[in-house]
Amino acid sequence: MNEPYYKVVQDFYTSDLKKPTLKEVNVLLCPGRSSGGSGVSFSCPHVFLCLSILCLIGSLLGHPQCLDYRPPFQPPFHLEFCSAYEHFGCCDQERDNSIAAKYWDIMDYIDPRGHKLCGRYIKDILCQECSPYAAHLYDAENPRTPLRNLPGLCFDYCSEFHFNCRSAISLLTSDKHIQECCETNKTCFCNLLHLHDEDYCFPNVLKNTALNRNLGSVVEDRKGCLQLCLTEIANGLRNPVLMVHANDHTHRMFVAEQVGMIWVYLPDGSRLEEPFLDIKSIVLATPWIGDERGFLGMAFHPKYKYNRKFYVYYSYMDKNQVEKIRISELKVLASDVNKADPYSERNLLELEEPAANHNGGQLLFGVDGYMYLFTGDGGKAGDPFGKFGNAQNKSTLLGKVLRIDVDGKSPDGKPYRIPPDNPFVSDLKARPEVYAYGVRNMWRCAVDRGDPVTKKGRGRIFCGDVGQNRFEEINIIVKGGNYGWRAKEGFECYDTKLCHNSSL
Repeated sequence: MNEPYYKVVQDFYTSDLKKPTLKEVNVLLCPGRSSGGSGVSFSCPHVFLCLSILCLIGSLLGHPQCLDYRPPFQPPFHLEFCSAYEHFGCCDQERDNSIAAKYWDIMDYIDPRGHKLCGRYIKDILCQECSPYAAHLYDAENPRTPLRNLPGLCFDYCSEFHFNCRSAISLLTSDKHIQECCETNKTCFCNLLHLHDEDYCFPNVLKNTALNRNLGSVVEDRKGCLQLCLTEIANGLRNPVLMVHANDHTHRMFVAEQVGMIWVYLPDGSRLEEPFLDIKSIVLATPWIGDERGFLGMAFHPKYKYNRKFYVYYSYMDKNQVEKIRISELKVLASDVNKADPYSERNLLELEEPAANHNGGQLLFGVDGYMYLFTGDGGKAGDPFGKFGNAQNKSTLLGKVLRIDVDGKSPDGKPYRIPPDNPFVSDLKARPEVYAYGVRNMWRCAVDRGDPVTKKGRGRIFCGDVGQNRFEEINIIVKGGNYGWRAKEGFECYDTKLCHNSSL
């Protein structure tokens, strides 16, 4: 296994599409630390120069996700039983009724005093399947451990349950180990139900403002200086996912919303009344926090000023109800530089998504003029697809960095050309589009403009790759690079069978 190239790893307990918001982030200059702490673990296995980096310390957006790895939603009908989650959660009316039936089956075995004493605890525990953070409460994001029989409980709450209702545990779970531990003592029992990520344990998950209100603060240092200066440049948007310019010297900014709308902002900060592009009728997205699908990426052609071409990356549902991602080319109207022509869309690439999460989404052009596309591993947890997962399988385009020439066509009819120096063009078992692999979900990347005088570093591509449970990565993309997933998460083994396989 090749070591991942030039990785900077943050030891946060993180998950997909967690993004710091501008008003929540405190920026400090931090030294590198060992991976055991909450700072930055910096390893340079192939380089002699180690760098200082800026640490982002502050509140992160939570990561709501259901047990089926889909985003939470607002049920179309009132939830009679788990009503705490009827505005945003993971249960529809049918599931709510099923949980209610299970509750009453349990309560049939409990005497009237137990009803009064334990009914609330049992209802709380059963209804955590409906929580918008169910995947975290049941540790579903860690495929190396079995799905929990019971949700993760905070120690104080667990202690109360054990004191009042430990005799009811056999009615909630058939797990003999949990039952025996419950009979032994409180500490044994509550340690079993403990979550490593304490932010998500019940009921603290309901009170955590970072998870439920997305609030943070910009604070002053001892000298009264703000650690981060912010200027608002746009508002009134529905989950904006990107802001780019066309490099045409007009100084306009294009801001895209996840639902499939792109808006033009003029140099004076005003927004044009009509959208630049509106494809929300095509884009597969929901209004619920945590949905990773939608309009995900956009890039203007390096020669946009002359050819009026730009490119988009979005999720959609085909006529057979199969979820896919689509990368396509569009043109701007010749009569109006602030309006795209939706009828000019030319599909370049479509990939079937086996799950609703890990859709990737970054598009950019390198200094070589080629387009780089960053795809997710296909979703669920632990890249469970096939012997090696999608990311390590070079015959699939999922979990990859792809590199194509949008100004040409392939002999086999593809609407793009394969750059002749792509690293795997001679490998019959690999897709020729693959430029790098071992990617989990590279959400956002940037091209280094280089030193303003010497131009040193110009053209390097930096990407953030979202981790599974423990590590986030910042990678410098290199030709043919293997970034480790799912064999490794950061510099640590994730799949032990793959991690020690030298053939990878």
